[in-house]
This record gives sequence, structure tokens and C-alpha cells, in this order.
Amino acid sequence: MSEMQIQNVLAQMRALSQSGRVEGVAPPSESVRETQGDFAATLRDSIRAVNNIQQESNALQERFELGDANVSLPQVMVAMNKSSLAFEATNQVRNRLLSAYQEVMSMQV
Repeated sequence: MSEMQIQNVLAQMRALSQSGRVEGVAPPSESVRETQGDFAATLRDSIRAVNNIQQESNALQERFELGDANVSLPQVMVAMNKSSLAFEATNQVRNRLLSAYQEVMSMQV
């Protein structure tokens, strides 16, 4: 399932980078800046979303441990699994980005 999430994130990044462009041919410097801004924003938003999921999971776990009657064990377990999957998907995306960067840097010009 993490492979599918990685592909979804990459597809979203591609769609965002293409939707930000103006019809016709833009100067290369503008195009590069737009793509970098979209990529950075997408990456930042994704990391913040994973952080929020982890914080919600921790809050539910703490409420369950304190005996809150409104929080059940299945809710806590589902939240913890969502948090784990989101973190693993983020690590996989990071690993792929690093390997792509290393591959580009090792190319001869």
C-alpha cells in the first residue's frame, strides 16, 4: 500500500507543477521557479499532514490511557496504524528523492 501512496504523491506533485504553468512557452527561469515553489509547498504540506496525523494519534492514545470513555481501543489502534503508514510513506518518498538526487548529481555533463 505504501507504493500506491508514493505514486499518488508523485502524481499530485506532477499535476501541481503542470497546473501552475501559463499556456504557451514561459521563460525557463520562471518555469523553474514555479516548479520549485510548487514542489516545496507540496512537500511542506505533506510533512505537516503526517505530523498532524501523528499528533492526533498520540492525543487519542493519551486520552485512552487516562480512561476517557469517549475513546475506544479500536479508535486508538486505527489512529496508530494510520500514523505508522503515513510515516512509512514519507520515509519511502524521502528515500526515492534522495536516490534520484544522487543519480542526477552523479551524471556526467
